[in-house]
Amino acid sequence: MLSSIGFPGLILILIIALVIFGPKKLPEIGKAAGQTLREFRKSTHDLTNDDTEGTNETKKSEAK
Repeated sequence: MLSSIGFPGLILILIIALVIFGPKKLPEIGKAAGQTLREFRKSTHDLTNDDTEGTNETKKSEAK
């Protein structure tokens, strides 16, 4: 995903964010974005694990 933006594009986005939000708010926004991404990944991982466990239980019951 970031590879399509490229390094210069990423720097430009960071500079624009710094100008819009200011140096005091930028760390707070980054922290909130990181927490949101972490929660999303955790939820996605939990859903895929639940789906995998359900599939394995179905296969075990069909084999009996």
